[in-house]
Amino acid sequence: MVGLDDLRKTLLSERETGRLTKIPQDLFERTHTAVLALLTRIYAIEDPLSDEARSLIEETMSIRETAHDIFIIRTKKILALAESQAQGYYIDREEIKKMIPPEREMFDRIADAIDTCKGVLVHSVNQSLPLQHESPSTGSQDQPLPHETAASAPTPVSLQYSLVRVLTDMEAFMGVDGRIYTLAQGDIVTLPERNAEVLVGRNIALNMNLSK
Repeated sequence: MVGLDDLRKTLLSERETGRLTKIPQDLFERTHTAVLALLTRIYAIEDPLSDEARSLIEETMSIRETAHDIFIIRTKKILALAESQAQGYYIDREEIKKMIPPEREMFDRIADAIDTCKGVLVHSVNQSLPLQHESPSTGSQDQPLPHETAASAPTPVSLQYSLVRVLTDMEAFMGVDGRIYTLAQGDIVTLPERNAEVLVGRNIALNMNLSK
């Protein structure tokens, strides 16, 4: 797994230079593992509004946001490199070596797409733009940016939901369904039954289900 401090150091390094920095090949995979571990701890907490749950939720969101920022900054650099290569300009091969496999595949595809488009529009090459392209240098390996899927996330199955009316403003919290809820006084919303019971029990919300 990777910690928030490690991700922040990587982000700072990326921001301080216009060149790609060398990152671990499995940085995003370990980030994904860390997020899943935090989600497991969150789902195990009985009170989703407790300080412990709130702290873990904030840490989870910070890790996700930091990983996303790293991806965005590196992608912008890779796009610039791909454009330079497609235009025939010199690029430092060391920059390419710093790309992790999914980034290298993105680089190759974008550079090829620009080159193909230039051929069609500028040089009148009679060929259509490819919809898909597999770089021979990377093969079929695919390591997408980590995300929680229905199969991998520890989300409860067949959740029951309740309709409630919120009686007071409250801070954002993560429901047992994995969603982040930001509620204000007067809102009428459907919540997972477990979360609804906690709010109703604290007089923060009123159960609107007719059968209750």
